[in-house]
Amino acid sequence: MSVSLLAKLLFATVLPVLLLQASGSNSDQTSSIDAGAAEHQWNYVLLSSYCLLIVGASVFGGWLSRWLELTHTRMQTIISFVGGLMLGIGILHMLPHAAHDLASLKSASFWMLTGIVVMFLLIRTFHFHHHGPLEISTVVEDTPLPMLHDHDHDHDHGNCTIDHSRPLCHHAHELSWLGIAVGLSLHTLIDGIALAASVQAESLHPGRSSLFGIGTFLAIMLHKPLDAVSITSLMAAGGWSRASRNWVNGGFALMCPLGAALFLLGARSLPGLQPVVVAAALAFSAGVFICISLSDLLPEMEFHSHNRTRLTIALLAGISLAWFITWIEPSHYH
Repeated sequence: MSVSLLAKLLFATVLPVLLLQASGSNSDQTSSIDAGAAEHQWNYVLLSSYCLLIVGASVFGGWLSRWLELTHTRMQTIISFVGGLMLGIGILHMLPHAAHDLASLKSASFWMLTGIVVMFLLIRTFHFHHHGPLEISTVVEDTPLPMLHDHDHDHDHGNCTIDHSRPLCHHAHELSWLGIAVGLSLHTLIDGIALAASVQAESLHPGRSSLFGIGTFLAIMLHKPLDAVSITSLMAAGGWSRASRNWVNGGFALMCPLGAALFLLGARSLPGLQPVVVAAALAFSAGVFICISLSDLLPEMEFHSHNRTRLTIALLAGISLAWFITWIEPSHYH
């Protein structure tokens, strides 16, 4: 991707939040600049920074298969860590925040369940949540070379056939990169909503840190490269040019900031209901994170018995990081 194109992507990432900040300033017609206004501006700057880093991580993920041989074991180790982090963020951060702000665990649970069901239906409709060996084909001079199902151990599944009694081994011609791109883009829009809702919710109750939404940001930023490499590798396997893959990769990367901007616009249009909307969105996002993390973690546990210690340690490391982040949150959430 050219420098000028990347600059345009970064500009497009920051622009929506800057416009929202400007509109917020205009709406406060007679109010003077005070500590509250400064904090409001800090939220927009922080959210813009998060979006910028997520865009960079997503674009990098789309390029990853050019430089690194991503074996099955390496991918599953990364997925186990990120899955544990997302699971911990959903349960230890988002759900308690939502229950506190909604003043009802029942309401928070309802919105969390809604998030789980919606994400489940998206995955079932678009079949987009694949982070297996097929997506990580090695590309040499724009020519896709399918990789074996490499587990970094002494057996392989290179001659995989479709058998409903065993794990399905997907091949490039069986998966549509466009369907996966659409499904992942909708998923990433929801990630943007989760990020904006986390920043907004935590900023209402400042604690020992001003890095509002840091846990949600880390989970999204670490997960986006896995999604991006799925799209670009499938495009490479389908014979698409590097330029086409770069454009799709860049467009996909912008879905998260777009989701964040749309959420802020929607929340600002309902000033009286904004706290409730933010809390409900947070509980919904918790359900999304839980569904995504389990869709990553459960198939590996069901179908593969190798590297159990390594993958378990990675999972526990992700959960531990989520738990550690709770110590920089407002104390009343604990």
